[in-house]
Amino acid sequence: MKLEFIAHDKLVPAKVNMRFAKKPPDVTDILPSVRSRGIVVPLLVRPATASPGLSEIVAGLRRWTADAIVRAEGIDHGPLPCAILDEGDDAAAIEASLIENVARLDPDEVTQWETFVRLVKEGRPVDDIATTFALSNSAIRRILALGNLLPRIRTLYRAGEIDRTTVRHLTLASKSQQKAWLALLDDPDAYVPSGHQLKDWLFGGQSISTEHALFDVAASGLAVVADLFEERGFFGDADAFWTAQEAAIEAARSAYLASGWSDVVLVPATEHFQAWEYEKTPKRKGGRVFVDVRRNGEVVFHEGYVTRAEARRADRGGDEPSAKPRRPELTSAMQTYVDLHVHAATRAALLAHPAVALRLMVAHAIAGSALWTLRAEPQASRDDAVRESIETSRGETVFDEHRRAVLALLGFADDEPTVLGGHRADWPKDSLSGIFARLIELPDPAVMDVIAIVMGETLAAGSAAVLAAGAEIGIAMADWWQADDAFFSLLRDKEVLGRMVAEVAGETVADANRTEKGTTLKRIVADHLEGSDGRPKADRWVPRWMRVPPSDYTERGRFGAAVTTLPASAPTGPDLDEEAVPLARAA
Repeated sequence: MKLEFIAHDKLVPAKVNMRFAKKPPDVTDILPSVRSRGIVVPLLVRPATASPGLSEIVAGLRRWTADAIVRAEGIDHGPLPCAILDEGDDAAAIEASLIENVARLDPDEVTQWETFVRLVKEGRPVDDIATTFALSNSAIRRILALGNLLPRIRTLYRAGEIDRTTVRHLTLASKSQQKAWLALLDDPDAYVPSGHQLKDWLFGGQSISTEHALFDVAASGLAVVADLFEERGFFGDADAFWTAQEAAIEAARSAYLASGWSDVVLVPATEHFQAWEYEKTPKRKGGRVFVDVRRNGEVVFHEGYVTRAEARRADRGGDEPSAKPRRPELTSAMQTYVDLHVHAATRAALLAHPAVALRLMVAHAIAGSALWTLRAEPQASRDDAVRESIETSRGETVFDEHRRAVLALLGFADDEPTVLGGHRADWPKDSLSGIFARLIELPDPAVMDVIAIVMGETLAAGSAAVLAAGAEIGIAMADWWQADDAFFSLLRDKEVLGRMVAEVAGETVADANRTEKGTTLKRIVADHLEGSDGRPKADRWVPRWMRVPPSDYTERGRFGAAVTTLPASAPTGPDLDEEAVPLARAA
């Protein structure tokens, strides 16, 4: 490598440069220095084989760009100092570019991946790349794992539209799963799993890490999908995992009993071992082993415990707590066998009992389960006026009144904010079965009332489902809404205000006030709605956005039914009818 001074116009970016073919780099941080002192740190260059007489910039494109800017300003510091690499060594040039840029301006992970991939294609092994950049092999592999993603997902990640956790889990997905995920992302009405929820989506509802296995994963032969970002693994078949895991639990149980423990108690996945309900007791005094089995596959062995009731009896000298309890009739494997057969028979029998299935579905919607998760629409707004407007509206008042009636019907506390997720104090362990039992007692009309409230609580605001339901019902918003201060405070568009004036007061009034300020136009609309200040009252007026189906006032609207003019014969004031306004396009 030798040092030479090369004229600015004799330098061109090299294709191996990290910043090649990207937008011009930000050089605001180095411009002051380049203006006053010129380029001090040499650029890394090599002879341009395709263009004799020119040199390619391997590293230092930001300095070269800054020099071009100051030259355009009339400041010329002369030729640029350049360290010349050997000709034709692409791998060394790529390394030089990445090393310098990582040290000076950290590129995003996708850019690092693109560069590392090029190094691998040039024949550099991962170990050498890791040594060159002072990174661990796992760090290099984590970056290379981005190659498992579709190009569009990498683009979204680079743009910051996908978070790191989501991308990490997407590296587990097959190409078809990635395409399915992108389809959900493109659907405005679809739920898009992200973050840790994405794992469950990829693995059909249950993602189990290999770190929870009590058995030898490699010897088991079970399919494992590697988390390339964190070098973790997940079982591809949850059922196969549980078969092997339950066999390992049974083996551990037998070993505990053989070593002298009085009993080994399995805590099912539907419950948890709560330490405050037990007291530590040694093996010689009748302590037992509790095996806490979690839904995520984790198993925790709690050695030497008895229940607090047993401990109190022992302190009083009552019943013998150390008497060896009988072993349970069912092993964990047999329990699974029984559970699955009863499950299969029950769901087949439900086919002939839709009324029972309906009540069970409603109970699941309210209480939730491992397979059911519903969330109540939060009706959230950062604007205090909007929140108050909704809370005091007729629709919210009527809905809340009926919600209170349904809470009472189910025996829930009347201060519960929602029916969804509710429970009663006398259902401490399984609120779902308690709700189901209560629903079985109710007649069909009462169950339908419960369904209407639950559906209302989980109906997403602003969704197509709201408009579809409203259209089916034939809802008239004028029965439920009237303009308030919050509505007028949020009106900003003068063109829209002008069309509203035309709706409530007529085209003549709208034309006469076309140049007035927005506050004046709002006052005209408000006066007509109230019938005040001598203006004729416009009854049951609703803005086009809130009608079902909705439409727009301008071609800038979101509903695709823009109307900018009214026919000369259009009625005015309270006689104005939506059907008298011809729409440019169907809603």
